[in-house]
Amino acid sequence: MSAEAADREAATSSRPCTPPQTCWFEFLLEESLLEKHLRKPCPDPAPVQLIVQFLEQASKPSVNEQNQVQPPPDNKRNRILKLLALKVAAHLKWDLDILEKRCVPFVSLSLSVPVLNMLLNELLCISKVPPGTKHVDMDLATLPPTTAMAILLYNRWAIRTIVQSSFPVKQAKPGPPQLSVMNQMQQEKELTENILKVLKEQASDSILVLEAALKLDKDLYVHTMRTLDLLAMEPGMVNGETESSTAGLKIRTEEMQCQIGSLSLHCTIDEKRLAGYCQACDVLVPSDSTSQQLTPYSQVHICLRSGNYQDVVKIFIEDNLTFSLPVQFRQSVLRELFQKAQQGNEALDEICFKVCACNTVRDILEGRTIGVQFNQLFLRPNKEKIDFLLEVCSRSINLEKASDSLKGNMAAFLKNVCLGLEDLQYVFMISSHELFITLLKDEERKLLVDQMRKRSPRVNLCIKPVTSFYDIPASASVNIGQLEHQLILSVDPWRIRQILIELHGMTSERQFWTVSNKWEVPSVYSGVILGIKDNLTRDLVYILLAKGLHCSTVKDFSHAKQLFAACLELVTEFSPKLRQVMLNEMLLLDIHTHEAGTGQSGERPPSDLISRVRGYLEMRLPDIPLRQVIAEECVAFMLNWRENEYLTLQVPAFLLQSNPYVKLGQLLAATCKELPGPKESRRTAKDLWEVVVQICSVSSQHKRGNDGRVSLIKQRESTLGIMYRSELLSFIKKLREPLVLTIILSLFVKLHNVREDIVNDITAEHISIWPSSIPNLQSVDFEAVAITVKELVRYALSISPNNHSWLIIQADIYFATNQYSAALHYYLQAGAVCSDFFNKAVPPDVYTDQVIKRMIKCCSLLNCHTQVAILCQFLREIDYKTAFKSLQEQNSHDAMDSYYDYIWDVTILEYLTYLHHKRGETDKRQIAIKAIGQTELNASNPEEVLQLAAQRRKKKFLQAMAKLYF
Repeated sequence: MSAEAADREAATSSRPCTPPQTCWFEFLLEESLLEKHLRKPCPDPAPVQLIVQFLEQASKPSVNEQNQVQPPPDNKRNRILKLLALKVAAHLKWDLDILEKRCVPFVSLSLSVPVLNMLLNELLCISKVPPGTKHVDMDLATLPPTTAMAILLYNRWAIRTIVQSSFPVKQAKPGPPQLSVMNQMQQEKELTENILKVLKEQASDSILVLEAALKLDKDLYVHTMRTLDLLAMEPGMVNGETESSTAGLKIRTEEMQCQIGSLSLHCTIDEKRLAGYCQACDVLVPSDSTSQQLTPYSQVHICLRSGNYQDVVKIFIEDNLTFSLPVQFRQSVLRELFQKAQQGNEALDEICFKVCACNTVRDILEGRTIGVQFNQLFLRPNKEKIDFLLEVCSRSINLEKASDSLKGNMAAFLKNVCLGLEDLQYVFMISSHELFITLLKDEERKLLVDQMRKRSPRVNLCIKPVTSFYDIPASASVNIGQLEHQLILSVDPWRIRQILIELHGMTSERQFWTVSNKWEVPSVYSGVILGIKDNLTRDLVYILLAKGLHCSTVKDFSHAKQLFAACLELVTEFSPKLRQVMLNEMLLLDIHTHEAGTGQSGERPPSDLISRVRGYLEMRLPDIPLRQVIAEECVAFMLNWRENEYLTLQVPAFLLQSNPYVKLGQLLAATCKELPGPKESRRTAKDLWEVVVQICSVSSQHKRGNDGRVSLIKQRESTLGIMYRSELLSFIKKLREPLVLTIILSLFVKLHNVREDIVNDITAEHISIWPSSIPNLQSVDFEAVAITVKELVRYALSISPNNHSWLIIQADIYFATNQYSAALHYYLQAGAVCSDFFNKAVPPDVYTDQVIKRMIKCCSLLNCHTQVAILCQFLREIDYKTAFKSLQEQNSHDAMDSYYDYIWDVTILEYLTYLHHKRGETDKRQIAIKAIGQTELNASNPEEVLQLAAQRRKKKFLQAMAKLYF
């Protein structure tokens, strides 16, 4: 051996050698390698990591010769990989605590919901659970033991996962943003949400399965590595050991009942969690045992239930010494009290301040900054508030045991309170208090008082602004907290930039876009923004966009425009993608600004805004993140401003295929254009009808494309794609153009009337343009249609309260649901709005015979029989039979003879005269005779005179009815 080789050998042997990590494919090559690997003290990869690797490889899609992505093939390799994953889980005794990494020490990796879902579904498959069969329909007692155990394990995991998803997730501190990782995380998040949705839908079935398991009186078995190997063999090589025998690991009935599937080795009790559950149950159903000492949690909840809020304050003050209640719990109590106070309980205002003061002192003691709520509640200080604050401070600190830093925090807090006060009397209350004297030296107290005395008296005439960061004490932590507070409140782009520069100068470790959980940007944008490498730029872009979106939501359009403009100027320098994002958001902002401003008075938008909307709809830039709501708003904008020519003739063909809202807009615009034409030409009306019918079909409510996008028809002969009914309703509620809304209402009314069990049709304009039948009535969710009609007419009337057609629809809805007084209200309102409150004749197409007959029925059912007789005159052919029958009723709720002046038909008046004579009602008979004797009702009068007399009586009667029912 040469000297050089000897040196190399000595060098390598002088340090420990780390064995290389075993690769996943090696387990495919050597059958016995897995068991050897798992027997190691610290195997690398770890068992859980192996499961992930095996299932990832088994579920990888393939690519065919045409370069098309295909599902994972069902070949021998993939089947072995899935079997290996199951064998690792069997090695872990199917312990969900280990697989989910819950309260298990030394476990650094856990299986995600999608991976565990795949693993347990493979277990169900290999355990001979028939695919597609509901577990709740299977009799566990008759199933093979391993099959029953697989079902119990899956359903137990399902319930655990649902419960765990309801808990708030603590966000991990984000590392440097990487787009590939973020995309993968987003895909896993979406997949997890889809699985959770299915699990929640099946939750009731899972609970029934687990409840049925508690009634089993036999032992079960769970698969081991050996039984899984046996199942993988050919049927003739199993040596007689079958699934129904005692193969596998035995699970005693008691163990199964204890944890519904956990094993004795892992049937552990998490004492802390159990104590938490007991405490939560005690809050909901307090224990009758008085011997047990109540926890602070229970005491607080008992006080809240009984309304004993002063005791809550006492508990919080005591807790400022013990720190037994978490800050989050204390804040939740304050939020609950705030909500009750906002609901009108003014007595809670004082309690809210006291609880907030207790929480603020707790924050000061633990070195946190003062919250915004305390500053808001302390804007108008008074003697009682200051007395209480000093009491809380005094009782929350043990001066003999308190550390210097804690005393310093309390002293700084009291000094800042003094600096924020305008009234010197309140300053002296604090500066002369025993706690203040103890915490501050004489020189510090004198200096503070002198500063307050020298302040200008004018300061009392205005509200003191938020302290600028130049006035903040020297402590860096206080500086950062105060600056973050200003960052939250500011909507000035320049000021936001200055604050962020100041903050980044103090620390480079913080990500200041996370300061407020109210700052939200759409998920389609967050990946691009968080991919910005420069921390300051990333924070600035995120916060400007989030604040701009918030301002737009609350209709503060001027500040939103400033924030968006600043953000656009910033991103233009380095990101064409974000530049387009900001241009799109500014377009949406300009649409909202116009609609909320001059658009409300009917002023058309400027031509450049319409051009920008068209440009957005026709945009075909790849990789630009797009918000669907912008497309919705753009299409609604074009419909609202009657850009029907563009939507029907000029819109590019690719848009009709790719954007469902553009297609829907085209159908609506074309239907509006075809209205004057012959019925045979209304092909688009039929297309629109078919789209809406499919949206409202029971079978179509859960159909979507593979890419998650909604889709509409590509051509009339093709199978219609759909969007959800809620999405359609959301889009409709962005429309304001009367004709478009009338068409949509007409369609839904017709769809409502098509049902077989309909008793009372609803009327609407243009109802004849729709098909008169549906091939498959059972497929339509008519309950959803009825709800939609009500929501649509309510929305339409909020846009135009005086549209008589929509008022008639609302009246018909109330009539169909037996709400007769409300129906009369809207029938009368429909007539009033189109006749100058009945000073003119109500158009006959408004008060049709059908409307009048429904008004008659309403009055009849309300026992207003004289009104019935009068309304019978409004029909084209007077209904004497109904009029005479109603006048014979003696239980009328209206003042019968006071309405005789509204009757112009002499035949009815003569019948009244006869009726009263027959009943011996002399006074009422005289009133009827007097009404007949009016010269304008003389039959020999010209027709014009008779018509004028009738019209005058109609007017007075309808005005009297309106006063009665409005």
